Amino acid sequence: MIYHLAPTAQRKIWGGKNLEIIKKLPHVANAEPFGETWEISVHPDGPSFHNGKALVVQDRFEELTYLVKLIDTGDALSVQVHPGDEYARLHENSSGKSECWLILSAEKNALIYLGMKDGVTRESFLKGLENKKNMSEYLNSYEVMPGDFFYVPAGSIHAIGAGITMAEVQQSSGITYRVWDWNRVDSKGNPRELHVQKSLDVMNFDPKANTPLHFKIMHNLFSQAGKKELIEHPTFKFSLVNLAKYQSIEIMIPEQKRLASLLNLHGKITVNGETIETYSAALFREESKLIITSLEDTSFLFLE
Repeated sequence: MIYHLAPTAQRKIWGGKNLEIIKKLPHVANAEPFGETWEISVHPDGPSFHNGKALVVQDRFEELTYLVKLIDTGDALSVQVHPGDEYARLHENSSGKSECWLILSAEKNALIYLGMKDGVTRESFLKGLENKKNMSEYLNSYEVMPGDFFYVPAGSIHAIGAGITMAEVQQSSGITYRVWDWNRVDSKGNPRELHVQKSLDVMNFDPKANTPLHFKIMHNLFSQAGKKELIEHPTFKFSLVNLAKYQSIEIMIPEQKRLASLLNLHGKITVNGETIETYSAALFREESKLIITSLEDTSFLFLE
């Protein structure tokens, strides 16, 4: 069975304009912009929907341990970090949160911040917080372009800058610790809650864990034809598939508890004869083989 999914859309103080356009979301005057759509999710904070009902894992033989989003930024996200599984289970009754980013579009000079600069220690970072420094200056920054990929393991400090639209694949967790928020306030003049102590508890200051190699950075992925595996994590494995117009690919779905899914990023496709539009997602149950045909030049994520 192919479950065509509709997302939960979330407004954010830092949201942009693209999601409203590409997802055909309702425009509401003076409302916060849309920052995220949770495209493939059973998380209670933002489930996907099938035939108007929230997606659920049906029985003990199925699981959906990952979550897939589209993210669009009109302003920078907070400088933040996510805990690993052990800390999250102990303190949040949740799994941890490692995530991956695939850049879909980016304004000129758009940046992401990922990992500590050389020489930054827990002590120097804490001193910067106490002295009300701009904490992004302690982080490595990367100018991004479409087709760039970044792995953000739990414990990695990061922030997504303004002017970026991306697909994010992550563990099915909503745990985020904000350590600094650009001195930003909401419409009522209130700053968002920070989680400095928890951030410091889980932040990885090891120099080897703050390098491009550790973050598995790749470039120009949309120019690479065919199916390319991007990463395999204990809770998700996914590939990017680029097909030319009218090209087909056959993908076998392994027998496993974790359900497979697809997020179409560009171009219309058919999957076992059913059409999936651009920026649409589908989940697969009791399907052992997918025959996917592009009706135009196409890129999609396949998750298993």
